[in-house]
Amino acid sequence: MLSPTLLLAEIGVTHVVLGAIGGIVAGVLVGYLLCQSFAGKSLVRAKAEAAQIVERAASDAKTQAETVRLEAESQALTRKSHFEKEAESVRAELRETERRLAKREDLIDRKEETLSQRESTLSKQADSLKSRDERLQAKETQVTALVEQQTQKLHQVAELSREQAKEELLQRVEADCRQDVAKLTRKIAEQAEEDAAKEAREITLMAIQRYATEHTSESTVRTVAIPSDDMKGRIIGREGRNIRAFEQAAGVNIIVDDTPGVIVVSCFDKVRQAIAVESLERLIADGRMHPARIEEIIEKVKKEINESIMKYGKDAVVETNLRGLNPKIVEAMGKMHYRTSYGQNVLRHSVEVAFLSQIIAEQLGLDGALARRCGFLHDIGKAMDHEMEGGHPKIGMDFAKQYGEKEPVLNVIGGHHGDIPSTSFYTPIIMAADAVSSARPGARRESMERYVQRLTQLQDIAMGFKGVTEAYAIQAGREVRVMLDASKVGDDEAFLIAHQIAKRVSDEMTFPGEVKVTVLRETRAIEVAR
Repeated sequence: MLSPTLLLAEIGVTHVVLGAIGGIVAGVLVGYLLCQSFAGKSLVRAKAEAAQIVERAASDAKTQAETVRLEAESQALTRKSHFEKEAESVRAELRETERRLAKREDLIDRKEETLSQRESTLSKQADSLKSRDERLQAKETQVTALVEQQTQKLHQVAELSREQAKEELLQRVEADCRQDVAKLTRKIAEQAEEDAAKEAREITLMAIQRYATEHTSESTVRTVAIPSDDMKGRIIGREGRNIRAFEQAAGVNIIVDDTPGVIVVSCFDKVRQAIAVESLERLIADGRMHPARIEEIIEKVKKEINESIMKYGKDAVVETNLRGLNPKIVEAMGKMHYRTSYGQNVLRHSVEVAFLSQIIAEQLGLDGALARRCGFLHDIGKAMDHEMEGGHPKIGMDFAKQYGEKEPVLNVIGGHHGDIPSTSFYTPIIMAADAVSSARPGARRESMERYVQRLTQLQDIAMGFKGVTEAYAIQAGREVRVMLDASKVGDDEAFLIAHQIAKRVSDEMTFPGEVKVTVLRETRAIEVAR
């Protein structure tokens, strides 16, 4: 038997175990009930979600079906547009082909019509020629009969023998042959002139190539630079004493104006101008400016310039290898070192003309040394033309004659510009060499203002003629091109206008070398093909 204590303990354990079991059973029941409750709710939710999924799937399917339908319609429209473009392109090509075929058909029709007209014309011309030929044959027969009759009558009237008739016939043949000979002679003469012109061009070009001397275009100094405008007052001096003393001693005009930094020296005599410029530069550099000093410097410079004149003249004579020249002639040639023409130094121009003349003369079988002498002295009158009245050819010829020069040098000096008739072959040779030296590129130059005025005057002269529409001065004023209105001016009038323009340019303008006048008359027919 168990003790009460143990019994109580066992009873307590049993109660605990039973309570635990009961709790477990209750928990299981509660859990089962809760699971049943949760399972019911989950099923409801699952059904609801399934319904939503089905609904969304149906909506997506519907949307995708609509999208597929729209894409199909878009592709169908694109294909339709592409097909329509291709069809339009094919239709355009067909229309263009049809237009070209129609145009070609019209062209063929016109050509056929033209050919028909030409064939008709040729047929008419053939008939006309045939009838003309028949008429000519008939006339030839009549003429032959008439000639025979006239011959018989001539024999009867003149009672000419066979020999006399033969002589008369020979005379007629001789007359006819003489006319043919005259034509042939004229043709030979024209051919000879062309050959001579060609030979002259070759000789001139060879002369230019053989004498290619360096030529410096010098410009006569007209202004003197001063260090400051205060120097102008010192040059003028008190009450103008210094400037009056300078002008009187140098023989020039001094212009002191508002132009900054320069003083202008004006004088027609280029030697006196050179003396004045050199003296003024020395006085400015020296700084002492009073009448006595001015006269001293000018006399000193005059002596030096005169010595340099002789030196330039002698150097040029040695360069050209000339002998027997009078010292006065040498001095005159030296003065031309200070003379320029359109910027071309006259002394260097004379030396150049001398050598060109020698080359041309030797090519023609003439005396080259004499031609060189003539060319060197041809412009000697320019050394004193400012001191005497008249042109430099006449002044130079008288001066050279006074100091021992003979023909043909005198004729060249007086006639190289055509003032007197030529008496020897050397005058036209020097004229050609003078033109070559003056007109070659780079030999001469002129101020921009005078250049523009000359071009403007040249164009204005050309535009003054009736029928001229445009005129252009080209090649630095050595040529003027004139455009004529073809509807108002004919070909024969074009030659007359060119001659008249050239004459007016020669009479009214001053220019180096020569000016070529080219008149153009053009007729343009313009049509547009469509």
